[in-house]
Amino acid sequence: MAKIYFRNENCFDVMKKMAEAKYTVDLVLTSPPYATSRSNVRTQKAIDTYNSRYDICLDNMNEDEYVEWTVKLFNDFDKILEKDGVVLYNISYGSENPNAMWRSISAIIENTPFMIADCIIWKKKSALPNNVAHNKLTRITEFVYVICRKDEFKTFRCNKKVKNVREDTGQKYYENVFNFVEAPNNDGACKLNKATYSSDLCLWLLDLYADNESTVFDPFMGTGTTGIACERFCNDSTMTCIGCELSEKQVEFSKERLKKYRAEHQDSIEIPFDDHED
Repeated sequence: MAKIYFRNENCFDVMKKMAEAKYTVDLVLTSPPYATSRSNVRTQKAIDTYNSRYDICLDNMNEDEYVEWTVKLFNDFDKILEKDGVVLYNISYGSENPNAMWRSISAIIENTPFMIADCIIWKKKSALPNNVAHNKLTRITEFVYVICRKDEFKTFRCNKKVKNVREDTGQKYYENVFNFVEAPNNDGACKLNKATYSSDLCLWLLDLYADNESTVFDPFMGTGTTGIACERFCNDSTMTCIGCELSEKQVEFSKERLKKYRAEHQDSIEIPFDDHED
């Protein structure tokens, strides 16, 4: 059973506490707000549309603000991420504002200690609604960026298995893992958050970049999908998952979701919902 902590707090406040306590994590696995609203346009219609997808609206940044926000986020990651740790960052672009994603990724490279080490393509089961524009495609894939520190590009953690070793030189040859994964869109409908991702996807990522002793951090936990994936991943291990979420309703939903999962998969449950103690 994993140690899972759902915190109804702003992730920046939690990361500040972590840094002050010198508490570190091995892996950041998250799907942040996408900033898919129209750049520099904050119409009531746009706000109402976004609010229909979440019980708390976070997507009120224009493009420049979103880029600045992303840079701050990654500079804070740098303060809490262990040496050779990885950030797995699931993000996509919006039909009305595609530049926000590309600019934010560029800003990470230019203005933080991090770089893009790999880009994984996630193919979802479905893509609705279909794009009705005459020149825009319906997107059935999203990106998971594998992000490491620039000075750890040769050493960041990955669990590719050794297939054989040359006897004369000791050269290791690793299994071939493609940067493509097919997984469901989500784990089921939730009226509090209609933009969740898949624990199957997270499980595939954990298998590549974590182990049973890892501490996983999700600054935008939403309905607890990363926590469920960590619970599915570990078997009698000391894996820890810390998730932050601004929505009190989504935190309560996540707790009940985990409780239900454990009740269905284990004979006894003891859920460590208290805040993490250093």
